[in-house]
Amino acid sequence: MGETMEIGAYSFGDTQRHEDGSLRSTHEAVRNLHEAIVHADEVGLDYFGVGEHHTTSMPASSPGATIAAAAAATKQIILGSAASIISTDDPVRVYQQFATADAISGGGRIEITAGRGSSVETFPLFGYDLGDYDELYANKLNLLMTINESDSEEVTWSGSRRPEIPNLAVVPRPVQGRMPIWLATGGNAGSSARAGQLGLPVSYGIIGGAPHRFAPLAELYRETAKRAGHPEENIKVSVAAMGLIAPTKEGALERFYPGWYNLNVEMGRLRGWPEPDPNAYYAQANAPGAYYIGDPDEVAERIVHLHGHMGHMRHFLQMDIGGLPQDHLLESITLLATEVKPRVERLLAKK
Repeated sequence: MGETMEIGAYSFGDTQRHEDGSLRSTHEAVRNLHEAIVHADEVGLDYFGVGEHHTTSMPASSPGATIAAAAAATKQIILGSAASIISTDDPVRVYQQFATADAISGGGRIEITAGRGSSVETFPLFGYDLGDYDELYANKLNLLMTINESDSEEVTWSGSRRPEIPNLAVVPRPVQGRMPIWLATGGNAGSSARAGQLGLPVSYGIIGGAPHRFAPLAELYRETAKRAGHPEENIKVSVAAMGLIAPTKEGALERFYPGWYNLNVEMGRLRGWPEPDPNAYYAQANAPGAYYIGDPDEVAERIVHLHGHMGHMRHFLQMDIGGLPQDHLLESITLLATEVKPRVERLLAKK
């Protein structure tokens, strides 16, 4: 019996560019993102995640609002945050927004992925001290889980980083009583162990290096969860990576490169990275690199290869970076759903 694999996409929003390279409007980026999610549902993609980001080039600052709008405009696709930066947000509000989206969707296809925040713009924006990074995250995650696990509307909670909640209603409740809450992580072993200890599904963001090197982290996660006595059905692994599908590998490489270059120039300004190196791009874009860029056959084979190491049940790609033209994004989503997904299913069925 072959295993099943959900195939999806995620986005931080992507602001298009004028011919001179200057940025177009952020409101256009939000409309493009909505169009992409609706399109993903129509062509049969399994999942779409919206990541919280607060930059002019990536303006998806409000995943809850974006997902509520998408919930009303879609029928089947699972929608989630990828991720919500709960360290600098209020978990009560995050939960209410996603439970509202769940009600709008009819129930059962809205998720929250809780992240610490790899980009730290939210700390000065919302008035938090970066020195409190770890304590904020642990506290806020505990509150989010307490709300989700409550058997009634009334929630009682106290912690060090937020006023206590003395038996107050947190409404609405999700249609099915609880929502899936995922824990997002990069390559941090402590985060994998934390997810296992808490019995939360874990989502690995793999943005560089060879993805199969994350296999020991997935193993640590599963072992920790098993020792903590969590039921096996709660223990899930997903992988988020960058990539683009086009009819040919050459076409995909050409389409993704300008956005990759723009993104790396911007990150270089923000974080002091060196000038983007085309050789680094091609190293990541070919196996065993971290970018899933290619034609449907290659991308499907590489997803299944990683599944052999990670045993993950969902693989989803960030395709719109650095001003990728919207028609290239929509075509990539179509190919991911109609060409890559069936190939992945066939390959997994043979294993």
